[in-house]
Amino acid sequence: MTKGELIDMVASQDGFSLKMAEIVVNTIFDSMAEALRKGERVEIRGFGSFEVREYNGYRGRNPKTGAEVQVRAKRAPFFKTGKELRQRVDLS
Repeated sequence: MTKGELIDMVASQDGFSLKMAEIVVNTIFDSMAEALRKGERVEIRGFGSFEVREYNGYRGRNPKTGAEVQVRAKRAPFFKTGKELRQRVDLS
């Protein structure tokens, strides 16, 4: 599912125009991204949680040339599925 398809699904609900659905979806995503940027955890009960994990820098190698390169430390979002979502996906 793409972001556009999600907007269309929200818009298909009674009382939602396509523009209003786009605003709702963008507001949710922007709010989640801002919370993660601040280092906060985002939890959606029954779905999962997002948090920021910090990774140390390390020495790596360029696979093409074999030259050693320094990889900088970084922060990256991490998603952990909730129990209910895992159960809904694994219906086998």
